[in-house]
Amino acid sequence: MPEGPSIVILREALSPFKGKTVVEASGYAGIDYTRLSGRRITAIKSWGKHLLICFSGFYVRVHLMMFGSYFINERKRAGNPTLRLSFARDEVNFHTCNVKLFEGSPDDTYDWSADIMSDEWSAAGTKKKIKALKKNTSVCDLLLDQTIFSGSGNIIKNEVLFRTCIHPKSLSGSLPDKQLNALIKETRNYSFDFLKWKKAHVLAKNWQIYTKKECPRCQIPTEVAYLGKGMRITYFCNNCQQLYAS
Repeated sequence: MPEGPSIVILREALSPFKGKTVVEASGYAGIDYTRLSGRRITAIKSWGKHLLICFSGFYVRVHLMMFGSYFINERKRAGNPTLRLSFARDEVNFHTCNVKLFEGSPDDTYDWSADIMSDEWSAAGTKKKIKALKKNTSVCDLLLDQTIFSGSGNIIKNEVLFRTCIHPKSLSGSLPDKQLNALIKETRNYSFDFLKWKKAHVLAKNWQIYTKKECPRCQIPTEVAYLGKGMRITYFCNNCQQLYAS
């Protein structure tokens, strides 16, 4: 599933379509495509893993899910698109994704301070949300909670926990303040490193723990487990990543 930085890249790729009028909209998403035809795109936004195509009075949310893809001025050889937006000289195609139409503005729904890629992201707000959790939460679940770290995904989770030397079986309420601050800060920092490396096509080359067989700090075999509520694959070092679970 594409993480927040990848959706920022998509948003930037579609930015030239801001101000353009949709000549025809089609696909199999089940939305009212006639609402889009003849309407001008007022903004292209992203929040976490959501791409938001905005019109006056409503917007379309595109979630690429696990296997979604998109094509600009190009068509996939097989399969009909979930959403096709045709313009006077261009077209955009989205495949194997979730597409919904919502009334109003994204500002009515989205908490921009939770988006790890947003200029409005708030470290203090993020910490406040974590502190307000009613019970201890696995840090694996915490880093994938889109209401707290919107845009964070499994790669970011693995790499941030390794950067901060926090064991993935740690609990949010057991983290000392220093480690909690580091976790919040590095989630933001790593996300922008992710964006930079993804644009340069060197993201995987810069993974330190994700998919690795050996810890680069300790030169010992990494541990691999399926952790958290979603049982997502997690790579970690039992030696240098400290467990906070008391």
